[in-house]
Amino acid sequence: MFESEEFQLSFNERSRRSSTDGSSRKNSIEGSRRNSMELVGTKAGTAMPAEMRQALNLKGLVPASIENFAKQELRAYEQLMTKSTDLEKYEFLAVLRSTHVNLFFRLVIRHFREIAPIIYTPTVGEACLNYSHIYPFLYPFRTSVGLFITLEDADDIDTVIENYCFSMLDIVHPEITVITDGSRILGLGDLGVNGMGIPIGKLQLYVAAAGLNPKRTLPIVLDFGTNSQRYLNDPLYLGTRQERPDETTFYEATDKIITALHRAFPEMLIQFEDFSTDHAFGLLDRWRKDILCFNDDIQGTGCVILGGFISAVEEAGIPAQDHRILFAGAGSAAIGVAKQLLQYLVIEHEIPEEKARAMFWFVDSHGMITANRGDKKLAEHKVRFARHDNDTTQCKDLAETIEYVKPTALIGLSTIHKSFNEQILTRMSQLNAQNWPIIFPLSNPETKAECSFEEAMRCTDNRVLFASGTAFPEYTIPETSEVCIPGQGNNMYVFPPIGLGAVLCKPARITDTMFYAVSKALANSLSSDERARGELYPRIERIRQVSARLAGALIVQAVREGLVEDKHWLDIVRGSMPEVVEGEGKPDGRVSRRVIGEVKTLMWSPPSSVEQYIVEAMTAIDPEDV
Repeated sequence: MFESEEFQLSFNERSRRSSTDGSSRKNSIEGSRRNSMELVGTKAGTAMPAEMRQALNLKGLVPASIENFAKQELRAYEQLMTKSTDLEKYEFLAVLRSTHVNLFFRLVIRHFREIAPIIYTPTVGEACLNYSHIYPFLYPFRTSVGLFITLEDADDIDTVIENYCFSMLDIVHPEITVITDGSRILGLGDLGVNGMGIPIGKLQLYVAAAGLNPKRTLPIVLDFGTNSQRYLNDPLYLGTRQERPDETTFYEATDKIITALHRAFPEMLIQFEDFSTDHAFGLLDRWRKDILCFNDDIQGTGCVILGGFISAVEEAGIPAQDHRILFAGAGSAAIGVAKQLLQYLVIEHEIPEEKARAMFWFVDSHGMITANRGDKKLAEHKVRFARHDNDTTQCKDLAETIEYVKPTALIGLSTIHKSFNEQILTRMSQLNAQNWPIIFPLSNPETKAECSFEEAMRCTDNRVLFASGTAFPEYTIPETSEVCIPGQGNNMYVFPPIGLGAVLCKPARITDTMFYAVSKALANSLSSDERARGELYPRIERIRQVSARLAGALIVQAVREGLVEDKHWLDIVRGSMPEVVEGEGKPDGRVSRRVIGEVKTLMWSPPSSVEQYIVEAMTAIDPEDV
């Protein structure tokens, strides 16, 4: 039945050692091996081979049919399709992830376009809103889905980490963590401990889109309380029932936790996620030079939007220096995007920084951001882009600002649903009659999106360079029946390969120019067909292929900056790209086939056969007992 000689030999030896006669039952070592076999066999499910069923005394206790993984996948997909709501699909997939991790990822990878919006945005937003109500039904109680760290735990954080290590069956250290405090989840606000759905969902995308090992991922939520009365008053809320701490307490606790995590897992990449704006910038500034870390809201969002913006500038029909870029929203994500667009204009188009910065305008809840509009104290992250050239002009809202600025590009990170209404979109089309307007409604989830793809197409007479943060359906132009595919500037194009590249080459830190290189690589990854159709991002079905290229681009840039010590990667980059000289040249996103090929060989994929799965699983549990 089994083609793998390695599998047959190792399985027969394990079966012999796990014999169920009286003496072996008394032997704790043999019992442990049997327990391991039972665990692996359970995860194999209906594909458990006859030999393993026999060794585990399962004859007559399970259906006789022995299936392959393809049939398991077919059955799981069939069951998924019976669920009537996206939340029910999320719950089904969460249980599948807990019980059959390889089947889960085979399903996600094969149906990525369909399932990604279920395990992440937009459905994860609904799941987070209800997380305390559905959590007990998603995971077995003693199954560790990650770390829930309270303020009190900060003083005993080493015990929490020890508990985590003890709970893991496989003796492996995590390579990557996504950590949040739930204070600013998507556009939904302060969800407290319910924000755990975000680290879990993002790490699933790290695995599915870029091939990180699921056993080496660690979701973390800092359960420091919540300022949401909805959850404080909810009798079923699972988090700490207290308001959030003051600034001093917050930073003292996070310092203890991050220091302990870095001490326990010094090579682990830390991705900060969905912290309040001030804390997002504060944590990034505090740690980015000392440990391997980044903030996806600030840096990842900017990176993916820059990738689409580079393509949009090429298609818009006017020189880069003539663009006027208006942001609706001025939080951490918006400022992060603006910084990376600014860097692009300076590096790629050699526009002096002061002149490039003058190409940006921002609107927040008080109107156009200016240095003299009367704020008691303008938030620190907004100061850099506040206008000083407006004289006495003040604009109270987006519509007034559009008339004043006459933008060529409108970027939404406001979380205000439908704020790009018909009037706004029509005016953008009128102002850009000689070129194509760039309209990026980037807020997540869909209930927070500034407009839809259909609305943008209709109001601009189908003349729009569009990218959204959430997925929108295709649009068929009524007059021509042409089917148009919306660009999705979703961070999942970039944070998985950034994580993969960093985990593989272990740079001393992740720099802004590495993000820039990834953005360039993303723009360069468009196929000729995608370019011909005016698309701004690669088709999502190619995401693993694209991830390998982007991870390679980060590695190349890290080598260029002298931040990689691993001789393996130094030799590959220098050998295949002799033009890459340490300390020289600007980031261009270029990467050799050899680098891409090496990245691909190191990307994790779920086992394709039961033989492969059992050998890998038993070896991971007991590597010396092969």
